[in-house]
Amino acid sequence: MNTTMKGRYQGDLRCEYVHLASGEKIITDAPTDNQGKGMAFSPTDLLCTSLAACLTTIMGITARSKSIAFEDVHTAIEKRMGTEPRRVIGITIIVSMSGKGLDQKSRQILEHAALTCPVAKSLHPDIEQDIRFEYTE
Repeated sequence: MNTTMKGRYQGDLRCEYVHLASGEKIITDAPTDNQGKGMAFSPTDLLCTSLAACLTTIMGITARSKSIAFEDVHTAIEKRMGTEPRRVIGITIIVSMSGKGLDQKSRQILEHAALTCPVAKSLHPDIEQDIRFEYTE
């Protein structure tokens, strides 16, 4: 196995994960609605954040390779949970970015790249992905 990350349960519903190549760490806590303190990202928060990070990264790669302006990009993320079983049932992400210099074709290229990112394609089809794009001038 080619290990790229390692994790350790620290107790009290908290875990620490290390990215081996960089040494960067992520702490997770159980959410307050599931016996936790909610003092860090929950595992389901990371799932939703991974989708946002992936789609903006793929948009950035696409923008770079096609010389498309990709500036002042922000995301807002909403996670919707279901019960029985407890799971993520929906993720809404609003991608806001500068529309300066972006014609309709460039916007379509970037949006298509976002919607076909690896995390989006890895999530179970029962998880609703509501991805919206907003452009500021």
